[in-house]
Amino acid sequence: MEGDSCPLCGESSRLFLRDGGRDYRRCARCALTFVPAAQHAEPERERARYAEHRNGPGDAGYRAFLDRLLAPLAARLPAGAQGLDYGCGPGPAASVMLRERGFSARDYDPFFAPDPAALTRTYDFIVCTEVFEHLRRPAEDLARLDGLLRPGAVLGVMTGVLENDADFAGWWYRADFTHIAFYRPQTLAWIARRFGWRLVRPSRDTAIYLKANAA
Repeated sequence: MEGDSCPLCGESSRLFLRDGGRDYRRCARCALTFVPAAQHAEPERERARYAEHRNGPGDAGYRAFLDRLLAPLAARLPAGAQGLDYGCGPGPAASVMLRERGFSARDYDPFFAPDPAALTRTYDFIVCTEVFEHLRRPAEDLARLDGLLRPGAVLGVMTGVLENDADFAGWWYRADFTHIAFYRPQTLAWIARRFGWRLVRPSRDTAIYLKANAA
């Protein structure tokens, strides 16, 4: 297990914590903490867990939660911007809220909205709300997202961010067995450098990446 490489940057990792039948490994380069692939849940069990979520657009509390990302993201978008809710889940809410703001928003989810056509075009913005912590192969997903973003486009991310390593052992966020990737501020910054994006953090658990315009 000591040879497990980081699924984000490919660097070597070390055992960071072993608890509850799971190993949590820490990357030496990008500081991602991750659960090894051998300990990931079966896709059927993963899908069943997501189907239990009741986070629809009619829930005022959930709308307020999402607006911590969507409000600052929308402020950066031109009128009529076209976007994608990547990993929308069983009850899309972010795309509904963005359409209410006058934007075009399409849904994609490998379990609940597996629309291959959504991945064949480019967008002015993409939102990933409560998605990054579930990514089995974040390097592949981020490369895909980069290809889906037009020059000058915006990527909005909402995920739990570990500010202090000392908090990890007792962090409620790792209790969900579908949470397998945990990000430090350094990890978010590494992603920005890797893809040449500019990073803005409106709040602790939100990140907005700005893709450069074409030269």
